[in-house]
Amino acid sequence: MSVRHSTTGVLLLSALIGIPLPSHAAEAMNGRIEIIGEYRYAARESESVADAKALACREAWRQAVTNSSLYREYTATVIDSPLLRELSYTLANRHVHDPQIVEQTERGRTVSCRVQGYLQTDESARVIRTQLTGGPSAPEGIDQNRALRILTVREEANSIIAIQYQALKRLDWLGTHYQGGLRESADIMVDFYDEQGLLMKTERYPARRTTTGDDVMNPGAIAVLKVTKPAGSKTYRAWLVK
Repeated sequence: MSVRHSTTGVLLLSALIGIPLPSHAAEAMNGRIEIIGEYRYAARESESVADAKALACREAWRQAVTNSSLYREYTATVIDSPLLRELSYTLANRHVHDPQIVEQTERGRTVSCRVQGYLQTDESARVIRTQLTGGPSAPEGIDQNRALRILTVREEANSIIAIQYQALKRLDWLGTHYQGGLRESADIMVDFYDEQGLLMKTERYPARRTTTGDDVMNPGAIAVLKVTKPAGSKTYRAWLVK
């Protein structure tokens, strides 16, 4: 005889006999689950500690999502690593509620970040089903901040990655306002991963239409950034600083 465990049954039985509910059961009743993640990263000499901390927290959020029971249940039969990685970032960047950075540490050039938040079960399940069946992960593009929108990312011959992006504000590399207020927002970030799916490094590329960087992009203007995949990298991800 098989026995099926039901969250509803647990809730009803607990209510009847007065036993306190486990935290995950109570959260399931409220339509959300808690997620917790931690990531440690050794910064390269060319990286600032601030960038390393941001990377560690970003990966901590991704691990929090991928370690959740909801994510594991819906993706158990999926073997497409790039798709799974993009899905985990979609959930981590856009669908975590009440996000908190619980702890950050710094020892020399090694930093760590521990995070905690919540995923709404119905919302997250809908996002997962849509993305796994080939639906759009974001109607406005792959990623967006106040200065830029990434429209498409594709791999060309000779390990070249072509990233098409659009300016949302006037970007003048010679203008004082841009230099002080929008510089980081107008950088395109690219993560590179090895065959095991481990992060190799993150590179920052200014969103410039020419190699000299002396041009101006007006709102709505579209350009293409081309970067070369480093040796040993298998997959990649383009994103924007928020």
